[in-house]
Amino acid sequence: MSGRGLAVQAGNGAAADAALERRRAVRQWLLMAADDLSRAQREWREESVALLRCGGLWGVVYIEGALVYAAAGTDDPAAVDQYLARTLRGPVFANLLRHSYYVLTPTSTGHHLAWTRPRDDAYYMGTGHYLAVPTPDRTDPSQRRYWCVEANRPGALVATDVVTALVQAGRDRLVSEPGEH
Repeated sequence: MSGRGLAVQAGNGAAADAALERRRAVRQWLLMAADDLSRAQREWREESVALLRCGGLWGVVYIEGALVYAAAGTDDPAAVDQYLARTLRGPVFANLLRHSYYVLTPTSTGHHLAWTRPRDDAYYMGTGHYLAVPTPDRTDPSQRRYWCVEANRPGALVATDVVTALVQAGRDRLVSEPGEH
C-alpha cells in the first residue's frame, strides 16, 4: 500500500474516533435527563430508545411530519434530513412510524409567544413531559426512531426562532399549496 493510502486510513480512523467520542459525550449529556440512569442505560442497550425527561437540560418541539415535509418540499427521508441539517443546524430526531420530528431546543422556548399555546401540528414539550429518545448512534433512516440531525456536542440546541420559522414555513406552504403534500 502506498504512503498516501496509509494517510487516508489514519485520517479516517481519527475521524471515526472523534465521531465515537462525540457520540459518547452527547450520550452522557442526554442521560442527565433520565429519572433513573440505570434504567435509561438498560433501555438504550436493549431497545435503542430511553424515556427521558424534557424541561431540565433541554425542551423539545414536536413537529408533525406533514409540516416538515411541506417546509422541505419533499417527503423523501434523506432529502428531509439534509434540509433539517441545513436549516436547523442542531439536534433533531424522527419517529418515522408516527411521521413526527422532535427538535431539541432551549427550555426558554416554552416562554416564547409562538409556543405558549399548543397546536396539533407543532407544540413545545417542557417540564412534565417525557419522551422516548433514541441512542445517539441511531442515525439510519431505516430505523423507526433515529437522529436525522445529530448533536455536534453536548448542550447543542436549536435556536427557538429557527424552529419557529421552519414551522411557519411549513404552515404557509400547506395553506398556499393545499393537496400537494
